[in-house]
Amino acid sequence: MYFPPNNSNTWETETLQSLNWNENNLQDLYDYLILKNSKSFIVLHNGKIVIEEYFNGHTSNTPWYWASAGKTLTTAITGIAQQEGFININNKVSDYIGEGWTNAPLAKENLITCRHLLTMTSGLDDNLGDDVSPANLQYVADAGTRWAYHNVYVKLQDVVATATGQTWSNYFNTKLRDKIGMNGAWYASGDLSVYWSNTRSMARFGLLSLNNGNWNGTQIVNSNYMLDATNTSQNINLAYGYLWWLNGKTSFHLPQSQYEFTGKLIPSAPNDMYAALGKNDQKIYVVPSKKLVIVRMGEAADGTNFALSDFDEVLWQKINAVIN
Repeated sequence: MYFPPNNSNTWETETLQSLNWNENNLQDLYDYLILKNSKSFIVLHNGKIVIEEYFNGHTSNTPWYWASAGKTLTTAITGIAQQEGFININNKVSDYIGEGWTNAPLAKENLITCRHLLTMTSGLDDNLGDDVSPANLQYVADAGTRWAYHNVYVKLQDVVATATGQTWSNYFNTKLRDKIGMNGAWYASGDLSVYWSNTRSMARFGLLSLNNGNWNGTQIVNSNYMLDATNTSQNINLAYGYLWWLNGKTSFHLPQSQYEFTGKLIPSAPNDMYAALGKNDQKIYVVPSKKLVIVRMGEAADGTNFALSDFDEVLWQKINAVIN
């Protein structure tokens, strides 16, 4: 497995021909990406760049937002804080940020652990918008009994900052960003912090994830924690780990709904693929069986969406026509 140097723009490449990929179908993939408002697209195989393209005036140096794909950065930092002994994800959130961080009855608030935030099973009302102030975090069900996509996960950043005695950004930069050669920064967007970086930085994080938290021989995130993060984390939404989306399961739930869909998240994608999915189709796809990391940044492919869209399925059909 190749790892690009941390302080250099050098990144080794691999050709489609050497992998026996179908170069004849590459232009069709590019045309679709352009049609669907993409700004950048990278495919890594064994860590090396096979495909790297920029569209619509975007460049390799242009920062772009990760949106909810950046939730997985919070997953990684939470794992690092746990391995360093600052937190335990099985402890209740109020152990770190105090009681009264929600509007739920105290007995119900105290059911909510950090792990519930990682798995979207806090039991708090997901229909009240992005506001994560205490007044807007209202009880619906006991923690662990209901899966709902909710921005309350961001409270993990407060947990880490309080437990470590550092700002979220400083802990993130020193423990993750700088160690794998990413660039970028967190910017406030309402109650949330949204990560912005260039596309290669997103690919670096995907490569770290592909290698179970190991970067060129250094274990950045505990491998057992990474295994838990990228496998089914609860029995309600089988296609969800610790803020990662999982393919190849028998059913899945989507944001804004309690409906259970039958089948795989993305039928055309490999069963072992897992993904960081963000608003307006920001994507990191990780495929361990094929040693692939695929990144797409851009505007929304179609209408505004929170995570998965029809774009994922068609994009994977186009990708398969190249790589298979």
